[in-house]
Amino acid sequence: MSNEVSRVTTKRFIAGAVCPACSGTDCIKMWDVDGVPHRECVICGYADTLNAQGISVPMELGTRVNKVQPKPADPQVQSVQFFPNPKLKKPE
Repeated sequence: MSNEVSRVTTKRFIAGAVCPACSGTDCIKMWDVDGVPHRECVICGYADTLNAQGISVPMELGTRVNKVQPKPADPQVQSVQFFPNPKLKKPE
């Protein structure tokens, strides 16, 4: 285990900030963890990290590889047998 303590600043709301996901105003809270700024929307839950230039580095996007696939529904199999209908016989 490491003996290093991560430094976390208090979370604060940013006045006038607009969420990039839901376009909500005044709903972004920011905080620093070891000097790395993080932000999160309290309305939609969008969260990302900012790099040294202040550019957003979003979390990994969902793809078919990193998402859990839902299990397909169990098919209900029923056998069907067709019998010829003598009333529908074509006239010759």
